[in-house]
Amino acid sequence: MRKFASKAAMTVMIMPMMIPILAGCSGEHIAPLAATDMPAARASAGYHLGAGDKLRISVYNEPALSGEYSVTPAGAVAFPLIGTVNVADHTIEQVTGDITHRLDKGYVQDPRVSVEVLNFRPFYILGEVNKPGEYAYSTGLTVEKAVALAGGFTYRANARTVFVRRDNGPGEGSVQLRGTPVSVLPGDTIRIGERYF
Repeated sequence: MRKFASKAAMTVMIMPMMIPILAGCSGEHIAPLAATDMPAARASAGYHLGAGDKLRISVYNEPALSGEYSVTPAGAVAFPLIGTVNVADHTIEQVTGDITHRLDKGYVQDPRVSVEVLNFRPFYILGEVNKPGEYAYSTGLTVEKAVALAGGFTYRANARTVFVRRDNGPGEGSVQLRGTPVSVLPGDTIRIGERYF
């Protein structure tokens, strides 16, 4: 009985020392995703173009200028008559205004330009999913839907917290999957960590 009591006392003494160690093993400590975890509707309203997006640019009554244009890795499109148009980190409205303004300088009389995104740049998912890789973005995509597209979690995955890095963002933010759904934006990278217990 005395032997058992001394083992119990030793366990009580060791447990407080183990708590910080176990807490450190429970996962990575990365700050929650900040203001960028906005609903999809608001996110797409202020969407900023980037490399990999495919655009349809139409100029009214100018079929030779209208067509599909891919955004190059340098963040630009080559447009007839006016040359290179930088579109990276610009909204649809800004690009429409820029092309209209440049065409109005002696190329097209009273140009009416419309720009729309045909295909958004892809997003990426890494780590503990069954099919990591690059996936086509679709409007309304959430972190949970992205995991489903990648074949779901592996048996080692931490299914409670995942990490998201916004396209060209400074770092990752953590996302709790049991909370409000978090939107995935074009170009995002999602990383699924490994659980420890």
